[in-house]
Amino acid sequence: MDEDAARAIQSGRETAGAFLSTLQSRLQRVFIGFVVGLLGGILAMRMVVWPTLEADLTSEGVRIITQTPFDVILLQVKIGLIIGALVALPVLLFSAREELGDRGLINNVPIARWKVASVAVAAVGLFLLGAVYAYYLFFPIMFDFLATNAQRAGLAPHYSIVYWTQFILVLGISFGIAAQLPLVMSALAYSGVVPYEAFRDNWKYAVVIIFAFGGVASPPDPFTQLLWGLPLVSLYGISLYITKVIVTMKRGGADLSVRGLARRHWNHALGAAVLGALAGYAFAVGGGLDLIDDGLRGIGSAYRFGGTDPGVVAAFGGALAFVVAVLVLVYRAVAVASKAQRSRRPGSIDLGALDAAGVQAAPDEAFADLSEDEAVAIANDAIEAGDREKAGAVLDRFDEVDAKTEESEGEGEGEAAAEEESGGVVSQTAAGVADAFTEEETTEDDIGGYYYDLRFVLDSVRSSLFRIFAVFLLTMGGSFYWLYSGGIGTIRADFLARLPENVRAESPLDIITLHPVEALVFEVKVSVLFGAIVTLPMIVYAAFPALKDRKFVGGNRRTVGLWGIATLLGLFGGLALGYAYVAPAIISWLVWDAHLADMVITYRVKSFFWLVILTTAGIGLLADIPISMLLFHRGGIVRYESMRRRWREFAIGTFAFAALFTPDSLYTLFVIAIPVVVAYLIGLAVLWVLTLGGRRSGG
Repeated sequence: MDEDAARAIQSGRETAGAFLSTLQSRLQRVFIGFVVGLLGGILAMRMVVWPTLEADLTSEGVRIITQTPFDVILLQVKIGLIIGALVALPVLLFSAREELGDRGLINNVPIARWKVASVAVAAVGLFLLGAVYAYYLFFPIMFDFLATNAQRAGLAPHYSIVYWTQFILVLGISFGIAAQLPLVMSALAYSGVVPYEAFRDNWKYAVVIIFAFGGVASPPDPFTQLLWGLPLVSLYGISLYITKVIVTMKRGGADLSVRGLARRHWNHALGAAVLGALAGYAFAVGGGLDLIDDGLRGIGSAYRFGGTDPGVVAAFGGALAFVVAVLVLVYRAVAVASKAQRSRRPGSIDLGALDAAGVQAAPDEAFADLSEDEAVAIANDAIEAGDREKAGAVLDRFDEVDAKTEESEGEGEGEAAAEEESGGVVSQTAAGVADAFTEEETTEDDIGGYYYDLRFVLDSVRSSLFRIFAVFLLTMGGSFYWLYSGGIGTIRADFLARLPENVRAESPLDIITLHPVEALVFEVKVSVLFGAIVTLPMIVYAAFPALKDRKFVGGNRRTVGLWGIATLLGLFGGLALGYAYVAPAIISWLVWDAHLADMVITYRVKSFFWLVILTTAGIGLLADIPISMLLFHRGGIVRYESMRRRWREFAIGTFAFAALFTPDSLYTLFVIAIPVVVAYLIGLAVLWVLTLGGRRSGG
């Protein structure tokens, strides 16, 4: 072990020792804080949080249930432990400050308390602002929408208390964290870690990241995505504004006087507040709130603003107008200050207004931001004005600064190349590992050859990627829209109508959702599955020439097109057969068996519909396996001998795929994997007969 690593380990030991020492000497204080947080969290969940959440965030028909006898107590203890740890952590850090300071592990430089308090208040205020938006606007509209969507599909929204509580807490905390954006951006820009111009110029990427994060953290329907994304995009714009103000004040505080601005324009802000209050009052008494309620009713939400007092609306309008007026005034002042700061920069000198001596004396920054066309334009203007000496000076200085810039960049590239060649700890440790994956070092006999083959095949598909992606999006979007707009309810009603009369009469079947977004997530998964099935033949058809070139397959490419058509026909044929006969028979037997045991029959939506899919579309997919094997053999793509030799790899791959992509159950793994392997063996048996045990080609 080298000296740096030993020193780092010793520092870690000292830090851990400081904390352990603090725990030993002040264990009682830390333990009391933990217990207070634990008991407070449990009591708050029982007496305040759950009753309030159920009263505010549940609509008609929604029930909160427990799946096991220990759901409530375990969830209370889990949340209490988290709160206890959060309460005990500041106590521990405060108690250990002297030990950590003595070892030089924390900075003892005094910081103004008002600065720390300002940052803390801003962070807490922004977190509460995001949580308030989530609780009073996002959650009511979202839960009403999700419950209405489930009930319209004939599903019973019976939410598990564990899933429901965790969903609310995670989304609420995510809104609170997202609301820290103004503080984070202004801190990064103020400290110089990320310039303000980087946030300003890359706003498009920020919008994409916001909606991508919303797609992971919130329900997948478009309406909820807008409720998530639009406020955060607006918050990003506000953060840009605040960051610009702070950076401008840092770069030149004398150019921007907040007190002077307030003294000069207080009457404008006050007048805007009065006008905003009058407009809010007129909006409330003139029926504006009823228009908002009509819009909420149109999207299926039961949340209403009609009962709000006009005075409250007027106060809100006045406060909003006052804030907007102040922001506009500050923005104008910032623009003026920024212009004054730019005028003092060396690069902001107007070269066109200088004479030849002034051009010669101008700093390099005045030429660094010029393009070649701009320099030539300034020289042409000087020639037209009869000042050839100035024109020559402009071009000479531009060439001189450009040469210096290229020289400095060349030195930087040389240093980077030398550093890369010498390498650090990571590069030395990983030396040679990636060589097998580079084109220069690969051969067909090592692992790099497989990488080269894979890259070659993927590159061949790239030319058809747009068509493949378009078909995938159309298939996925169309199937999701149909399921989302009532298709899942149509399937449920039609399928239950196919059950025998005695089963429907004596054993009523309820399909419930345990998670608020369970139905939507199921619709997305099914839509993606259909899109993948439809585009799979296109992918194979596009990759066929590359696969044949790398000698993975052989035969005629037209066979792939025929295989794609046969696959879709087999899929839809099996779906029709399973939907009409197989699935009703299996589910009727399961329901009747539960009825004989005198059970209340409720199926979870994803379990019920995946069972329907496996017993309908699954039959078609199983039939496609021997059909595909026969077509591949006769078309010369993959011969029977290769299929027979690779049956073990196929079986292992099938079980691995089922283990990764099926629900978390050993039963579902075997239900999916075993029939697929059996279908493959049936295909081998058919080919064995057709080829007389492999003694003839069968082509």
